[in-house]
Amino acid sequence: METMRVNNVTPNDLPWKLRYDAHRCTLCGSCVAACSFRAIMPKVERRRLVFSEGDLPDPQSRFSAVPVIRQVHSVKDYCRGCGICEKVCPNDAIGPVRNPDSRHPIITRCLGGDSIKRGGRKNLESVMRTLDKIRVARISQMTDPSLDAQRHSFDMLAPFGRILPPKKMSLNVGADGKLEFGQAAPPVHWIYPVIIGDMSIGALSWRMWEAVAMAVAYLNEECGLPVRMCSGEGGVPVRLLKSKYLKYMILQIASGHFGWNRIVKAMPHMVEDPAGILIKIGQGAKPGDGGLLQANKVAEHIQAIRGVPKADLLSPPNHQGLYSIEESVQKMFLSFNAAFKFRVPVAIKVAASATSVSVYNNLVRDPYNIVGGLFLDGIDGGTGAAHEVSLDHTGHPIVSKLRDCYLAATAQGRQGQIPLWAAGGLGKTGDLAADAFKMIALGANGVFTGKLILQMAGCVGNDQGRCNACNTGLCPVGITTQEPALVHRLDPERVAQNIVNYFLAMDQEFKKLMAPIGNSSLPVGRSDALVATDKAVADKLQIQYVC
Repeated sequence: METMRVNNVTPNDLPWKLRYDAHRCTLCGSCVAACSFRAIMPKVERRRLVFSEGDLPDPQSRFSAVPVIRQVHSVKDYCRGCGICEKVCPNDAIGPVRNPDSRHPIITRCLGGDSIKRGGRKNLESVMRTLDKIRVARISQMTDPSLDAQRHSFDMLAPFGRILPPKKMSLNVGADGKLEFGQAAPPVHWIYPVIIGDMSIGALSWRMWEAVAMAVAYLNEECGLPVRMCSGEGGVPVRLLKSKYLKYMILQIASGHFGWNRIVKAMPHMVEDPAGILIKIGQGAKPGDGGLLQANKVAEHIQAIRGVPKADLLSPPNHQGLYSIEESVQKMFLSFNAAFKFRVPVAIKVAASATSVSVYNNLVRDPYNIVGGLFLDGIDGGTGAAHEVSLDHTGHPIVSKLRDCYLAATAQGRQGQIPLWAAGGLGKTGDLAADAFKMIALGANGVFTGKLILQMAGCVGNDQGRCNACNTGLCPVGITTQEPALVHRLDPERVAQNIVNYFLAMDQEFKKLMAPIGNSSLPVGRSDALVATDKAVADKLQIQYVC
């Protein structure tokens, strides 16, 4: 008997095992060619056939070599459960099956001596979401008139920029009796209440990023929905910086400052101002951790845009030289406002945490009136790459932290002055309109989403550990990879069409939720319209409990 080595990796140690039926397999090779993770390979099995040809039993053996498909036993090239092999197999001969006995978290750390990294969202099993315990229950019937969602007009706009209270606005009556501004008011852009969140060129493939940009342009130009998208850290192509479509783009600067050299050089040639500037301090999927773009995704065009060699690109966990909230307001907000001559609103993005209210309180007291918004990102947010321990174990749920910030501003009579935008697992069930409506009723001015956009494009990953290999650069559907063969699996026009259609459907659903409560504009802070089926949730959010 061959020596048994119990420490060798076998399929039973891995998170997914392959179901394979050799009798159905025609050895076409489609599954092996399509597997971007190199988790399956053709092999030859030695088969023994016992037979008897005479009148009397005379057992004889014949051996033959039979080609088959086998799973690779490796913690580097292992099956992620994406199911692409099953999609391309013409005979249903192969497919992934989740392995409940997996030892993968242990053996990966033991053999690699390194922290596990992956993309996606956190994979820990969680109870029912907080948002799913909330219902829209104040229906205007005989008390207040409800609206007709099909025939009534709705104001579906949210502010991006500093909102001055009436007493702080410098208004004078001119000689002709008309109101005039004595001083220019801070820039405010009124946009759709759902922003496509920051996903960089680098994290996404060039086709995916192009598809999102096309969808945003079409929604604005043809559908009349003022949707904006955020560039993510890493800069954008120069041709976009010099085009009229820049006005639909929120440019992000993060602690790595990647890509900003190109943006600065392109500023004299810009025909339009960007929709805004977003300074990223932290994100919900990996709070307290910097950005991570691994070398295998740093393609030539990424090197050119970011001005870097082909290497792991790590952003510091914080902006160097900034040690307080007040300092960030003075240095960063003032400098970026000045760069665009105070024409462009500038906002800040932080990870939701126990200190978020402190950050918001300091921003609300901004003496310069230049803070254009606070973007809060909760623990269920997605990411292209992170250490798994950060994804699963750090951060703060978004619902209660958003509510805390709104109530803190309300207590000071300053709600709405610094717009609140929130994200972190919104649209997790596929229904973004309901999640966004509830967040707005709890105090958000708008929401932003990223992972859901990838799912519209055909992402096969989920929150139960399927795929989630965005960090590897081997995305099997061409969304988060820079490998040309994989990128060309994605049809950017079809993706753009899916995004446009989803936003149009979501716009209808928004109105179907606003009409029954009698609101023709966004119901910011209308928590009286909500009830909770969980007593703890009701008490924490200060809304009515029902059973």
